[in-house]
Amino acid sequence: MGASLADGERIELTDSDQTVVLTRHGASGALRVSWTEGPTYEQRVVLPAPLHATVSTTPQGSAPAAVATTVGAPVHDEAAALAELARPLVIHRRRLYHSDAVPPEAREGWVPALPIAALGAPSFRTDHNVKAAYVAGAMAGGIASVALVKAMAHAGYLAFFGSGGLAIERVEAALVELSESLGDRSWGSNLLHNPNEPAMEERTVDLLLQHGCKRVSASAFMTLTPAIVRYRAAGLSRGPAGEIVESNHVFAKVSRPEVAARFLAPAPANILEGLVGAGAITADQAQMASEIPLARDVTAEADSGGHTDRRPLSVLIPLLTQLRDDLSREHRYTVPPRIGAAGGLGDPRSIHAAFSMGAAYVLTGSINQSCMEAGTSERVKQMLSEAGMADVATGPAPDMFELGAHVQVLSKGSMYAQRARRLYELYKAYDGVHEIPEKTRERMEKRLFMRTFDEIWTETRAYWAERDPSEIVRAERDPKHHMALLFRWYLGMTSRWARMGEASRVRDYQVWCGPSM
Repeated sequence: MGASLADGERIELTDSDQTVVLTRHGASGALRVSWTEGPTYEQRVVLPAPLHATVSTTPQGSAPAAVATTVGAPVHDEAAALAELARPLVIHRRRLYHSDAVPPEAREGWVPALPIAALGAPSFRTDHNVKAAYVAGAMAGGIASVALVKAMAHAGYLAFFGSGGLAIERVEAALVELSESLGDRSWGSNLLHNPNEPAMEERTVDLLLQHGCKRVSASAFMTLTPAIVRYRAAGLSRGPAGEIVESNHVFAKVSRPEVAARFLAPAPANILEGLVGAGAITADQAQMASEIPLARDVTAEADSGGHTDRRPLSVLIPLLTQLRDDLSREHRYTVPPRIGAAGGLGDPRSIHAAFSMGAAYVLTGSINQSCMEAGTSERVKQMLSEAGMADVATGPAPDMFELGAHVQVLSKGSMYAQRARRLYELYKAYDGVHEIPEKTRERMEKRLFMRTFDEIWTETRAYWAERDPSEIVRAERDPKHHMALLFRWYLGMTSRWARMGEASRVRDYQVWCGPSM
């Protein structure tokens, strides 16, 4: 190490609270060792003669050239140099340089430049026709807006429109605009699993197929449904040599191995048989679907905003990678699926860590709410800009309220998590609004809902009359379901108030957010 230093140069190494500094002064050097909270020691040491920072280009056997090729200043911080991926590293005469000027025959070691765009799986960039293995995820409610998807697509990256929770008319309008404006560029849309409204999944898939959406982000799935299988199988065809051509791509966002296994395996035979019987797909499409994974891209979702199991990414990626390898051997895939990473990716260092663990691609979500194109209010963007790592909490999810599912949200400046949990406690404790104590009901109407239960039911009834009339029939027969729909009105409105920037409802804002914000 000392030989790499010219006169007056120094090298500094830091590990936790300890720092070592070596400075050359002629033939000797000053060595200083210090601790953040402790003593400092200095000692004079003898150093080997410094090596030259030039490369001779003189042929062997002839006199040294008077002028040598300059390769620049040597590198002293090896760790920092390795982190500069876009610059090559060359070892010459036992010294390290950021240079391409050293001819191959004079190199003792070489690390080529690795541009940021080259991180991840090359097949991801090829299959999806993008510059880099970097994806903007489908933030629901249109937060991952049409404008955001367009901006990413025009820049050469993939993004998914956040269709979850939107009226079917808005979803169709977005699909029409994206398909007409982006042409052959890569883009996608969300398909949110909705166990309470399976018909909504089917209608969404109808629109995805009708408007040529070739990529779908499948999220919140616990089991496979005919809708997601139909989307995948309907895009299968045969090439000239009989090979399988996959036109519809599924990105499955998962946080549990048992769910990942369903997407990494071929589509279930019973679902395929049902789709063939219904005329939704052909027998040959069913056969092809039985030979390939349901999803080529499975995203390991760690501690994310919104729906999350708060899994550690460092555990989830290796676990799903091993599962992928096992299932690829079992099903004899010629091309194994890819495992990507999402959740907790808040800056370049965390993304680099995900790639270092073997992620084929990365997908960001809640941090994209800070983008200019994000479909949320300036008030929310300001709140997120002030959030710290601990300013998050979990509360009941509006779309899976009765099941007890939770979403991770911003807690600084909002009381959504506490208020939503209180509603769930009341739902579990009583069989209908009529059983809730009168004083509690009055307090809820005045302070939380700011409307009477009767007024809310009138609005809720009109909503379900258009969306799914069977919900009204069930609510009028079952007081507990009636109560659930009333509570879900509030839960659903909280995210809308946040997106619209409703000033009088700031304390109710439901803002999906993880610690990485």
